[in-house]
Amino acid sequence: MLSNRILRGVASGEITLAFQRWPSPQAQAGSWLRTAVGLIGIGEVTEVDPGRITDADAQRAGFTSAAGLRSSLDKHGRGAVYRLALSYDGPAPELRPQPVDLRPRERAAIDRQLAQLDVSAPRGPWTRTVLEALRRCPGLRAAELAADQGRPVSRCKSDVWQLRELGLVEPHEAGFRLSPRGKSYLDSP
Repeated sequence: MLSNRILRGVASGEITLAFQRWPSPQAQAGSWLRTAVGLIGIGEVTEVDPGRITDADAQRAGFTSAAGLRSSLDKHGRGAVYRLALSYDGPAPELRPQPVDLRPRERAAIDRQLAQLDVSAPRGPWTRTVLEALRRCPGLRAAELAADQGRPVSRCKSDVWQLRELGLVEPHEAGFRLSPRGKSYLDSP
């Protein structure tokens, strides 16, 4: 969702805002992102009129001018423009190891979590499709997954991150693969 340049700027305190163009909000206030630089907190998410973005807003987002920011937004995505307040929340804690052998209660909990993700998606069920794609092609990048599914890259990145937070997916080379927990989930009846 955020480029490495933006992540470094948030970690250094130089960048405190981000502007994203999405068909619907892809982030929630009060959530955080586990990134290469650490945890990035999302303080507020507000839909904004791009024409009302000021040069000061653009500079807080790592751009030299509002015109440059608007030009970048026009090149990336469709939909409304959202303003995100960002903060650096420190190094990301290590993910605790997930058990490989899933007990029935653990599997049922994952089933519920995936069903929630599927039901809340306007396009319908997607979680199994993404997990199966990562099983077939370990190391698949979000852009490749997006091309395979005919979806925007930003949406696929968001999908993969949600599965990663559940411990089903992990980074692999330049892309992602199933975690041992994800393999166990797909392999169990």
